[in-house]
Amino acid sequence: MAALLKEDFPTAAYHAGLDSDRRSRVQDAFLNGKLEVIVATIAFGMGIDKANIRSVIHTALPGSIEAYYQEIGRAGRDGEMSRAILMHSYADRYTHDFFFERDYPEAILLDKIYSRLGAEPQPRDVIEKQVRIGADVFEKALEKLWAHGGAVIDYSDNVSRGTEEWRQTYLEQGSQKQSQIESMIRYAQGQHCRMSTLVRHFGDVQDGQKPCEICDFCAPADCIAQHFRAPDAEEERVARAAIEALRGSSRSVGRLHTELCGDRGLSRDEFEELLGAMARVALVVLTDAVFEKDGKQIPFRKVHLTRDAEYVNDNTPLGLTIRDAAPAGARKGAKAKTHKKKKTVFAAKAASGKRPAARETKAEEPSQAEKMMRAWRTGVAKKQAVPAFRIMSDRVLLAIAEEQPRTAAELLEIPGMGIKMVEKYGAQIYRILNELQK
Repeated sequence: MAALLKEDFPTAAYHAGLDSDRRSRVQDAFLNGKLEVIVATIAFGMGIDKANIRSVIHTALPGSIEAYYQEIGRAGRDGEMSRAILMHSYADRYTHDFFFERDYPEAILLDKIYSRLGAEPQPRDVIEKQVRIGADVFEKALEKLWAHGGAVIDYSDNVSRGTEEWRQTYLEQGSQKQSQIESMIRYAQGQHCRMSTLVRHFGDVQDGQKPCEICDFCAPADCIAQHFRAPDAEEERVARAAIEALRGSSRSVGRLHTELCGDRGLSRDEFEELLGAMARVALVVLTDAVFEKDGKQIPFRKVHLTRDAEYVNDNTPLGLTIRDAAPAGARKGAKAKTHKKKKTVFAAKAASGKRPAARETKAEEPSQAEKMMRAWRTGVAKKQAVPAFRIMSDRVLLAIAEEQPRTAAELLEIPGMGIKMVEKYGAQIYRILNELQK
């Protein structure tokens, strides 16, 4: 944001840490045209109905094509030309993997909890002590087991056994979530017209055959968010060899790479960038395909020669422009190094979040603040006829009891507290904590 302000763009931030008055002022200023740029979360963008937004810039990979399509749809509602820029890296995959592993514990852990449940309700704390898994993992696993019908939980957090069919729906939901992420990654790394790919994804086969002629694939010379370069001698050689190899039949990208490059030639990533350059000048077409292995569908890409390529000979200029993903002379190994660094930084952030240590044993007496918070949560859950964890997780409750926040900004600093929770329960929480001072 500082860089934008330095370039004289009227800019502001919008996030959960701001108080409601500040957020309202920022939103009104953006809608009224006093601010040109907002640096914000997806939630802000999805709630904005402003006709003349000219650009939407993602600084990380969305979790699905459906989400991405909705988000870029905020731009150009007035019918004028607008721009969508997607910035992504290999580290984004690991970010999504981290959240998936957090939100979808292994099924064997849910099995472990399910095996301890019976027809008679038992206190949740008793089950947690029996299964001996981490408090955060137990909480998430029990929540998923409840959501898929494997556990029945009342407002007092007593747990009994539910249906035996929970496992199949849980695994199917996890598989669907992973497939959405994989599809988004393939879209970002794809070598096709961006808009026609989106249109085909949503079932419009007819319009999906028409190139948009303005995206980075269709018009690389006009692209401002990426750099393109001419191929070097080795890339030129491999491109011509690929044309010769494909004259007989199409290949999978992996097989063609092995045939032409082996272990010492272009890396797989460099080879795919070269194929993308060939696709941009209509020498090849890359298509997505799947094969089944051990009951799972494995996606891969096939490469086909076009009719234009049939007329290419040794003297035909190819006219390739290759997307330059790294500085010249530093291509090999640069991506892996960056990926490792980003992954480490992400892990450090995840580990250093402000979060209270879980009690090692139930023998430790809970604080008065915790007792009062639990009593309040039980009452709210009873009124809404839902399990207590649906109101607030133990982790959030313990953090509030320990930190005892007094303002909305302080409450929003608690991991797991969002704007909606603060607006809904903030006043009640402040009253409980104020009672402790009397």
